[in-house]
Amino acid sequence: MDPTDLDALVRQAAFDFLKRCRAAHGDALPRTVLSRGFRFQGRRVPLLGPQGIFKPAILPELPLSITTAPRKAGCERPYEDSFGPEGLRYRYRGTDPDHRENAGLREAMRRGVPLIYFFGLIPGRYAAEWPVFIVGDDPVALTFTVAIDEVAAPDGAWRIADAETDIRRRYVTVAAVQRLHQKEFRARVIAAYRQCCALCRLRHEELLDAAHILDDKHPRGAPVVSNGLALCKLHHAAFDADLLGVRPDYIVEVRRDVLDEIDGPMLVHGLQGFDGKRILLPRAPASRPNPEFLEERYSRFLQAG
Repeated sequence: MDPTDLDALVRQAAFDFLKRCRAAHGDALPRTVLSRGFRFQGRRVPLLGPQGIFKPAILPELPLSITTAPRKAGCERPYEDSFGPEGLRYRYRGTDPDHRENAGLREAMRRGVPLIYFFGLIPGRYAAEWPVFIVGDDPVALTFTVAIDEVAAPDGAWRIADAETDIRRRYVTVAAVQRLHQKEFRARVIAAYRQCCALCRLRHEELLDAAHILDDKHPRGAPVVSNGLALCKLHHAAFDADLLGVRPDYIVEVRRDVLDEIDGPMLVHGLQGFDGKRILLPRAPASRPNPEFLEERYSRFLQAG
């Protein structure tokens, strides 16, 4: 088979495999599944490896994926990639611009070949964005610029380099970066609370949200674990609607009018019964809700009542 044809077929098979992975696992994909990969014409095709720039053996020349490692408590990422208005600034492998992996990404840029971007949410879990393209190279800063495009674009459209494509990719990249930060916040908060609701201890992760204490439009509403609570969808909605509040000493208060309601067992067990109870806290002190954030949010709850 012609190497160019093989490359295109493997990439499309990888994209189709990722769609199936999302359907099975949601947005936080297990590294074990991605490392195992899929089979193509009898050969195993992993999607990522120990290094950030990854080319499976089946591909003749160019990398298939790039990865930003997840944050680990007390550790810096080995390569601190960053997001800016022009896209993702992805760090070179090492400091040699001509390292074979850097050269591979540079060649992918020249040919306009689509790749996969894996963003580490927490250790062992990754979000995936595809197709992504290398659209800039800065040997002085040791970085490539990466743009994200629409999944639905056919292969031929990916290869068109024009003003309309550039505008679309900028728009898609901004939206994708916001999604990645939201996914990372959710994954880190839920992991800190040991995959259960801080109020009712529900352990079905698919029914859990990461609730902001101070919303993301607030000057101090950063997507950090100490500004989050792992809540089931019912208690997240009740928290956002100020039907319940959490005091700075981690005690739950249910709004007085809700306590006075008579509306059957769901209200009793779903909301009223948590009045005066203490929330579940993360084991790591640095991950626990910031008391100053809770105090400000609790003041809003009191005003609503």
